[in-house]
Amino acid sequence: MLKVEKKVVYKAFGFSIISEIPLSELPQLGNKVDSNIDIVITREELKNQWSDLANKDKGFVIQKNLMLYKYEEIAIFLVQDGRKISVSPLKDYDEDIAKLVILGTCLGTILMQRKILPLHGSAIAINGKAYAIIGDSGAGKSTLASAFLNEGFHLLTDDLIALSISEENVPYINPAYPQQKLWEDSLCNFGMDKRNYNSIYGRETKFNVPVTSQYSSKAIPLGGILELVRTENGDIQLEEIQGLKGLDTIYRNTYRNFIIPKLGMMDWHFYQSTIILNKVNLYRLSRPTTKFNAPQLVSKILQTIGGNNDD
Repeated sequence: MLKVEKKVVYKAFGFSIISEIPLSELPQLGNKVDSNIDIVITREELKNQWSDLANKDKGFVIQKNLMLYKYEEIAIFLVQDGRKISVSPLKDYDEDIAKLVILGTCLGTILMQRKILPLHGSAIAINGKAYAIIGDSGAGKSTLASAFLNEGFHLLTDDLIALSISEENVPYINPAYPQQKLWEDSLCNFGMDKRNYNSIYGRETKFNVPVTSQYSSKAIPLGGILELVRTENGDIQLEEIQGLKGLDTIYRNTYRNFIIPKLGMMDWHFYQSTIILNKVNLYRLSRPTTKFNAPQLVSKILQTIGGNNDD
């Protein structure tokens, strides 16, 4: 029988979150429960609901305000109405894996249900503006973000970016939590000893890296977006992306973008993307794969946006 932990209130993406499942990565607000809780995370039996709704060939059930997700034989997850995450443990339940799903797919779906654009990437604060670094898995987003931290800048989020638009049509990023995920090679390049960090479950060469001292805990207006791509070319290249290519870039780099049409939110996504591209520049940053070049990438970006480390 599972032991039910005492609920703790956390803060992430601008939301207060109360959870029966410990989420040590997130900053705590304490144990006081009040009416201002935005997101509730509980354990709940979901096997019957999954059996009634699921297609056996697919791991997802997606409806307008509901998503059910079965992750192997670990757990079934329910995300509903932008405020509820339920976890139903299965026979191979592992809480570390459950937390990865909660902090990734589940919170990404919560953002969409709340009509907040989730991008796949990291965000750095530079001169009072937030710069989103997006790109495919393995492009080097977290490594580039870490290179910015080495230059004295601050992290807003790693892996999942919550991009909101104010009533005045100003895009801004809410901070997530003070932690990065870095590959062993990146730790080595930055002179960091992997023995000081915990590896991510299932990825023995990728590690959780706390960044509490260089974490920006306030929402910051978006200053620009950079898509990081790998190239066999030997030179670093930075070019602006405009027009329809920009819309395509944002869609491709939206976190779990296959959910968008199933939620009936394609028009919403197009409109949000258009507002963003009308407000900030979008760049494609090509990096050679042949060597570690994160410090050179930082220099190239700062030359383009006119940034320094006095934020």
